[in-house]
Parts: sequence; structure tokens; C-alpha cells
Amino acid sequence: MRTTLTIDDQIAADLKKRAFESGKSFKTVVNENLARGLTKDSSSKRSRKKFKTPSIALGEATVDLTKSLDLAGRLEEEELARKIELRK
Repeated sequence: MRTTLTIDDQIAADLKKRAFESGKSFKTVVNENLARGLTKDSSSKRSRKKFKTPSIALGEATVDLTKSLDLAGRLEEEELARKIELRK
């Protein structure tokens, strides 16, 4: 199939360099790299490794987090009271 593509200048330069170094045509190098990229993309979905985040013990909670909205309200009220005191 014949089509027209706009390729970034740096990518085109890299492809031309690969074509020159390998002795292959630019067209062949472009097709090989496109095929490799498409194959890699579809196979990486199947073999994707799980990402694990290590957990770190932070000690005992000093606040009951089940009532976090109450806590947020109290902190907001305290901050507002502090700002009012600073104005006096």
C-alpha cells in the first residue's frame, strides 16, 4: 500500500541512519520498525508485570480516621479561629 506520512525530523534521521548502516532501503527499515513496534505493543499487553508498591509502617494512628470529615471540619475551624486572632 502506498501512503504519505509526516515523520518527525529526528525519527527520519534515525531511520535513514539505520538504513545506511544496514544497507537496506529506507522503505524496508520503516516497515520493519513499524512491524516491530506493533508486535511489541500487542505482546506487552499480555506479558505486563504487576507493579508493586512497598508498604511502610507509619505507627499507630493518633486520630480515628473513620471520622475524617469531622476532623477536617475541626481543623478548618481551628485555622479560621487562628486567622481571626491574628487580625486583632
